[in-house]
Amino acid sequence: MLAERLTAQLLAGPPARDPVAVAERLLAVQGQDPRGFRLAVRARTRGTFAADVDRALTEDRSLVVTWLNRGTLHLVRGDDYPWLLALTAPTQTAGTLRRLAQMGVSPEDAQRGVAAVQRALANEGPLARAALREHVAAAGVRTEGQALIHVLQLACLRGLAVRGPVVGREQAYVLVRDWLGPPAPVDRAAALAELARRYLAGHGPADDRDLARWAGLPLRDARAGLGAIASRLVERPRGLVDLRRRAPAAQLPPPRLLGAFDPVLLGWRSRERILGRHETAVVGNGMFRPFALADGRAVATWRLPARGGVVLEPFGRLARARAAALDADAADVLRFLGRG
Repeated sequence: MLAERLTAQLLAGPPARDPVAVAERLLAVQGQDPRGFRLAVRARTRGTFAADVDRALTEDRSLVVTWLNRGTLHLVRGDDYPWLLALTAPTQTAGTLRRLAQMGVSPEDAQRGVAAVQRALANEGPLARAALREHVAAAGVRTEGQALIHVLQLACLRGLAVRGPVVGREQAYVLVRDWLGPPAPVDRAAALAELARRYLAGHGPADDRDLARWAGLPLRDARAGLGAIASRLVERPRGLVDLRRRAPAAQLPPPRLLGAFDPVLLGWRSRERILGRHETAVVGNGMFRPFALADGRAVATWRLPARGGVVLEPFGRLARARAAALDADAADVLRFLGRG
């Protein structure tokens, strides 16, 4: 099963051709860590650069980042954005308004802040967060602490804005209508079916609870989506299902460095198969540290200081061949980031 899931995740077997193909397979890549989602692309392609991801965000407009699954930022294809937003935004909006109220931003203030964001992007966009802070504050809305980010989240959940082009070292916000054009109507039943199919393409085998957890949707929605594609599924042991037409699993991948919040840790209810007894070394306080994968298991964490190369922190002694392979992959991380 581990080999099957790593193959579905594009970590084993043939790599994806480009960043957009990675997003197509995985559907939604955790996106709150800018380096992390770029490194997720690196691990699933060959010979790409971080600049290729930036080009897809900035020039091609084929990728965007916004709040989707579980109310967190995700990197998705522009083509998948409308229907994913339609499915996930309704379950997140009330929570965002509640958090804003806890920060002293009333529903009326929140609406005023969203209107200020929309107006600023229409007149001056694309704009980075610092510029939008000035506009929201000028509208008399609190921006201290996390208040601004939740106002921006609300604007995105309402389908008004997304994170689009990379401007300098930051991804700027843009109006959806200006950047992607007017969205087509979304049929909810068809969208749930597409969600189930695409989830299994990048995560199968899995079950309905895995899908519900990953998407941040009620279990009834996950079951409705899987039920809609039942004829295309095959049952697996322990209540799991997978797509019937699936290429055989590849061999476990060679040692590889994965970035922060890598999707391979976020697609199922349990991470035990990959992290085992080392889970607390990789995951804690809502953070997912970069880690090294070897024979399908986590063997180390790693970091990249502002100066110098990759610093590996093994969980135990590494065999010479494994250590050499990770050193070679560390050099590829630097190449990808333009630091080699």
